[in-house]
Amino acid sequence: MKVIVPAEWAPHRAMWLGFPSHAELWQEDLPAAQAEVAALARALAGPGAERVKLLTGSAEGEADARRMLGDVAEIEIVPGAFGDIWLRDTGPIFACGEAGPQAQGFRFNGWGGKYDLEHDDTVAAQIAQASGVPLVGHDFILEGGAVDHDGEGTVLTTGQCVLNPNRNPGWDEATAEAAFDEALGAQKVLWLGDGLLNDHTDGHVDNLARFVAPGVVACPVAWGRGDPNADAYDDAARRLAGMTDAAGRKLQVVRIPSPGFVEGPEGGPIPASHMNFLIANRAVIVPLYEERPGQLVVEALKTLFPDRAVIGLPSLAILTGGGSFHCITQQEPA
Repeated sequence: MKVIVPAEWAPHRAMWLGFPSHAELWQEDLPAAQAEVAALARALAGPGAERVKLLTGSAEGEADARRMLGDVAEIEIVPGAFGDIWLRDTGPIFACGEAGPQAQGFRFNGWGGKYDLEHDDTVAAQIAQASGVPLVGHDFILEGGAVDHDGEGTVLTTGQCVLNPNRNPGWDEATAEAAFDEALGAQKVLWLGDGLLNDHTDGHVDNLARFVAPGVVACPVAWGRGDPNADAYDDAARRLAGMTDAAGRKLQVVRIPSPGFVEGPEGGPIPASHMNFLIANRAVIVPLYEERPGQLVVEALKTLFPDRAVIGLPSLAILTGGGSFHCITQQEPA
């Protein structure tokens, strides 16, 4: 039996979460980012019914985490070392094999050499060891946010990221598919094009489109005037509408309002996405940005996850670092 990566909606034993720990990186945004991550941790431990494993990256970060969250029994504070909080990309992808759970580890090069931070290349091993799960290493570069899984052998990704020469030079679709088959049990890979504008991950799929059930994929529809990603959203939706999954089902595509134009500190758009939601055991937690169409997004996700609470939480401070809730977490399957 090959390995298989469970869908995110499958039961979790724990949810790993990175806690902002480095003032030199976050600067004036550090207190607000810590508050947003603390609110996410409490939502995961409460309505989400998760055992939260909060990984801290410095002594100062550990002290802040204990001060803010040390009173929550369902939150385990795990001292560690990382460059920053993006555990979806630096941590392992958990899979199930014949011998039980495995932590699939990959080479990490700072999103194509953009951010080479000390300790990020050790996070997968730290999480695997703390989880008591064997780490299986793979000699190619992959970030967890670049792939999304339906739990039945279908993997969703973008060519902009996975085939980018700054990751694995010389890769084409066939090479990537063979690697994903061996490491992730991918029976079929669905290829989208470009991701969000100004996304330093080179178009991670978890900002663009997500499986929400077998055969069902959510992706954004442009909201408001001047949405910088309208073309990318529509291209993804068109491609998805013509695809089938590994089981042969024609995909159902559900469009959810985007945040629209969210301005960054230098005046241009930053990659805000409601697709960066997180599926917990009993809740779905979606990032919200300023006065964006939050209630519309929450109501839309309620129709897709009728058995889970849908919670919208602010994520604007976290976004200043380049990502959101899905980017800073990694689920450990039951």
